[in-house]
Amino acid sequence: MLKTLTTLLLAALALILAATAVVYFGVVNVAADVPHSGPIRALLETARQRSVAVRAEAIEVPELSDAELIRSGAGNYEAMCVACHLAPGSGPTELSENLNPAPPNLADANRKRDPAEDFWTIKHGIKATGMPAWGQSMEDRYIWELVALLEQLPALTAMEYKTLVATSNGHHHGGGETHMPSGAPGATADHHGDMRSAEDHHRAMEAKPEIHRHADGSDHAH
Repeated sequence: MLKTLTTLLLAALALILAATAVVYFGVVNVAADVPHSGPIRALLETARQRSVAVRAEAIEVPELSDAELIRSGAGNYEAMCVACHLAPGSGPTELSENLNPAPPNLADANRKRDPAEDFWTIKHGIKATGMPAWGQSMEDRYIWELVALLEQLPALTAMEYKTLVATSNGHHHGGGETHMPSGAPGATADHHGDMRSAEDHHRAMEAKPEIHRHADGSDHAH
């Protein structure tokens, strides 16, 4: 018995030393442009799927078919998600093509949809994937709006999606949104609470008369 325990302890110590050497000597390539090997990718995907599924089991999904809920979710999706997860009729983006692991195309009709798992993922994020934990700046009700949109997204045409975004309240979720400071040049809010673009500000500045002061103290506008 003692011999068996000694053998097991020595084997465990050897594994620990080997793992330490792999880490210390930089054997693991963490570059995002180098994909994981097949076994590592399978291990990570299985770990992610099971982790989310287990934690989403207790989540009670509300009614998600309300048109206003879906429309409201479209505004936040366009502002926060579309660059990585795409939209109906849109092609790949720099982020969607260059992140590793690649973010799923949420407009894909073949994507497995589970509202509880989508809610958990949006709220808590996924480590080392680029997926933020939006629950740190969004209340649950706004996250459910996003989930409501995701339930409909694969069935939407590009025009239907754009219409939803155009008629939504834009980027809004009760705090944490990124806007220009109210005192910044050109930061005039429109009816959706969005800011005027820098291009509008530059046009306004170009149209403004240029004032020159002469040596005698008088002003002259061009």
